[in-house]
Parts: sequence; structure tokens; C-alpha cells
Amino acid sequence: MAQVTEEQVLTALRGVLDPDKKADIVSLGMVQGLAVKDGHVAFAIEVDPQRGPHLEPLRKQAEKVVDALPGVLTASAVLTAQRQGGGQQQQQGGHQHGPGCGHGGGHGHSHGAAQPDSLLPTVKSVIAVASGKGGVGKSTTSINLALALSQLGLKVALFDADIYGPSAPRMLGLSGEQPTSPDGKTMLPLEGYGIKVMSMGFMVEEASPIVWRGPMVMGALEQMLRDVRWGEIDVMVIDMPPGTGDAQLTITQRVPLAGAVVVSTPQDIALLDARKGLNMFRKVDVPILGIIENMSYHVCPKCGHEEHIFGHGGAQTEAKRLNCDFLGEVPLHVDIRSTSDRGEPIVVSKPSSPHAQAYRDIAQKVWNKIQAGQQASRQGPRFVTE
Repeated sequence: MAQVTEEQVLTALRGVLDPDKKADIVSLGMVQGLAVKDGHVAFAIEVDPQRGPHLEPLRKQAEKVVDALPGVLTASAVLTAQRQGGGQQQQQGGHQHGPGCGHGGGHGHSHGAAQPDSLLPTVKSVIAVASGKGGVGKSTTSINLALALSQLGLKVALFDADIYGPSAPRMLGLSGEQPTSPDGKTMLPLEGYGIKVMSMGFMVEEASPIVWRGPMVMGALEQMLRDVRWGEIDVMVIDMPPGTGDAQLTITQRVPLAGAVVVSTPQDIALLDARKGLNMFRKVDVPILGIIENMSYHVCPKCGHEEHIFGHGGAQTEAKRLNCDFLGEVPLHVDIRSTSDRGEPIVVSKPSSPHAQAYRDIAQKVWNKIQAGQQASRQGPRFVTE
């Protein structure tokens, strides 16, 4: 089967006209973030925020003309809100918050409840695994936590929301795989070790950078969640991007999160950033399930000596200070790193190891808290009468 090229996609999109400007969307600079990989095509169409609600037919037309090209297996287009002055200013940088993506407290779960539910109607509970900064082992924790939850007998999904640095395909041994689309509109998630998985890493080459602005990332995240056939899922683990930016706000606003888990290492600078992440979730009314201290200590594989390379106990102390639960500590050990690099996470490749047990203990605590939250939600508010 012939492979479609970026130029072929752009040629097809030149036949799609903006109904107001009477020119094609390529010439107008509206097509951004085009990615083509093994027949899977994804791109964003930047529009004025006020016109966005009326341009859904334009998005569908663009998707349709690309889907009709020989060699295209799936076509995915998203509408994104552009900066003032037109799509051609995209290279000037800066972030634009799309509609409904403001800052401040009380907006995460307090309005538009029916809207978030429509993204994941078959998922019972969603938890976000986050960190204030990169390099603390958040993705490794997310994947091993998801697998440990699966070992509790739950139906589990993992959504890799780290658009700029997706790692789920490699860590789950799925590098080079692509999701399939039975109807050309929705996608089937991949499966790794019994859990369902979706990641931007399945759409682009592993070494290819994704140069997208905030609104494009938000649109892509929403579409990936909405257009995937997850099936009946007990728990979805979302591996969040590091930091507290547009992607994090999009997920907290559009997905009904049962709670968030914050990952940190023991040193002060990591704890400072973890505190920022935790406070972000509190501002948008997302329950904090607890803090995990990763790389908590190092045990010498030869003599068994325990060494606190990054300090020790900082996350536990911080949890007490911030009045949230401490979920557990995971050591700094070569087996955790090497198994992840091989696509064989330690929870499944070395299930009897103390490191795998650490993840299972954390998973049990997380599931207990989710169940407690579900029970409290079913009971509703309790009133005391004299």
C-alpha cells in the first residue's frame, strides 16, 4: 500500500475553503501540527475562538478529504483557538487559553458536568498521576501503578497525556505499533500486559518532536480521549505532562477526575514543584489521593547498604505539612529503570521483587481511596438533626 505524504495531505486540504474568508485553509495558515505516520494523519485547524463553535462542518470536511486519500488509514483533525491576528502568527510563540480554560479556583468540576462525562462515558473512575517537574519518574510510576491496579482484578486503561514526551509505547513494549480504526472515525486502543493504552507516541515517530502550541495540545487531548473506544473500564490512569500548564488545565476541566496522585523525589527543589502541582489540583477542586516519594533511597545490590542519595522522607514530611496522605516510597533501583527501558515494567516482569510490591501497596491504597470516594458520593450529604 502506497504511503501518503505530507505534501499529498496539504494538497487535499487546499480544497477546503474557509466559509467566511473564501480561501483555502492551507493558504490562510490555518493548518498546524501536521503529523503523518504509517497511514495515520493528525493535524490541527487554528480558528478565531468566537468562530470555533460554528466551524465543526469545516473540521469534518477537512478530515473527510484527507481520509479519502490513498494510503490513509485514519485522519484526525481538531479545531484550536488561535492568537489574535490569525493563524500565521503561530511562530511568534506564546500560549492562548481556549474557551473554558481560564485560571482560578472552583472551575474544574463545578460546571459543565455533562460535558466532561461525554468524553469518557464507559470509564468509572479516572485518576491523574502528576509531578511539578520532569525527571522524577512520573511515567514509570504511572505505568507500574496501572499494572498494579490491573493485578487487583480491575479493568484498567492508561492514557499517556504527555504530548511532548510520550513514553508509554516504549515502556509497555508497544513501540512502532499503531491503533486501528474500524470505522474511520474512532480508534481502538492498544493493549499491553492486559491494560488498554493510548498515547500520542503511537501517532508520530519516536524521535520526531511535536511542536504544538497550547490550544493545539488541548484539542488533541480532547479528541484522543473522545474518539477512542475504551470499553468498560474500572480505572483509567492518566500520565500527566510535568508542570501546571494548558494540558493539565484541559484535563482537570474536561475529565471528571476521582483524584490526583503527585510524584516527587525527596530533594527540596522537587518538593517545591510538587507543591505547586498539588495546589493546582486543589484550586480546581480535584481531590488529592496522596504523594508518592520516588527514588526514595538506594540499596546497593552487592552489600545491601541503604543510601539516601536525594535525601529521604521529604515527601512524607511534605504530605503531613500539606494535610494529604503519603502513599508510599519507591527506591532508586537499576531493575526499575532497566525493566522500563526494555518494555517490561517491574510489576509484571519481576512481580515478587520488593520494588513491585511497593507499587502494589500504593495501588491498593489508591483503590481504597477511590472506593471510599465512590461510596461517599452515592450516600450524598449527611444531615444531623437535633
